Amino acid sequence: MGFLEVFGHQPATDASAPGRVNLLGEHTDYNQGFVLPTPLSYNTRVEASAMDGIIEAYAENFSQRKVRGLQNAKQGDWLDYPAGCVWVLRQAGYQVPGARMHLKSSVPIGVGLSSSAALEVATLRALRRLFGLDFDDVTLARLAQRAEVEYVGVRCGIMDQMVASLGQPGHALFLDTRDLSYRLVTLPRGYAILVVDSGIPRRLAESGYNTRRTECEEACKLLGVKALRDVPLQSMRAVNGLPEPLNRRARHVVTENARVLEGVEALEQGNVKRFGELMLASHQSLKEDYRVSLPEVDQLVEICIKHGAVGARITGAGFGGAIVALVPEGEKELFCQGVTKDYPAAKFF
Repeated sequence: MGFLEVFGHQPATDASAPGRVNLLGEHTDYNQGFVLPTPLSYNTRVEASAMDGIIEAYAENFSQRKVRGLQNAKQGDWLDYPAGCVWVLRQAGYQVPGARMHLKSSVPIGVGLSSSAALEVATLRALRRLFGLDFDDVTLARLAQRAEVEYVGVRCGIMDQMVASLGQPGHALFLDTRDLSYRLVTLPRGYAILVVDSGIPRRLAESGYNTRRTECEEACKLLGVKALRDVPLQSMRAVNGLPEPLNRRARHVVTENARVLEGVEALEQGNVKRFGELMLASHQSLKEDYRVSLPEVDQLVEICIKHGAVGARITGAGFGGAIVALVPEGEKELFCQGVTKDYPAAKFF
């Protein structure tokens, strides 16, 4: 049902934001490191009108309508995300009396393509238009991250919100998550970026994501640095000397930052082969050092390479979900057929 059918009147405004896939730089964003995501063609759309004192929303994907007071805490459901956006705006001093929203998304949920950030950014864009709020797109991304961390309770980095707010189709967003400087990097022509769902669902707040963040913080204390971003490759002896599993967690982050920097250089030089090698090296590190992969996901990566992918790796927080593969444009159909034959549960986005 549309906004009019649900609420009995037309919306005052609407906005949308894309999902994303991360090409390189996994679990580096909350370590103040480098990331290289790109927006997808899947979007979340939010239609909105003003309300007084409550948040009322209808999620078309779930055929559910929910209402929540402005002072209410999270309740562990999908309304936490738009409610968190209203909450964070009010916390930041913006005049938001309440809102009525209609939510519709084509971003796959629970796959690791950042459906939550797409919803947050779309909601904040709609509220910015609705109430004439004055903040730029970087501030919008910061507010979206605050909503997820402080209201929803997921200690995410800012990468997903930044690419949903600032990304452009056909480009990767090379982002320094410490100072939020960024630039767009053109993706290679003649190659397609395919997201392949493993069929294994994942839920970020219930996974080991928060545990990994804590482990990184503990590693920083032992290494005497503010963030793992500050540890150079030359200090790998000190990293390897950390107690298990902190040595592995830190080793992944330090080497992953280096892979992002080299990956940007490879893209700008048109060296697709090297970029694919870096994707594979990233997956191996996520598998062995960060321990966020699963045997089925590892198998899917191998199958993708077998059927022509230049590079492939798990994407998102891990613990199930999807992988990203770089495939020659002309071989997409054969690639999908081959992968499906060897891994029947695969779904392509």
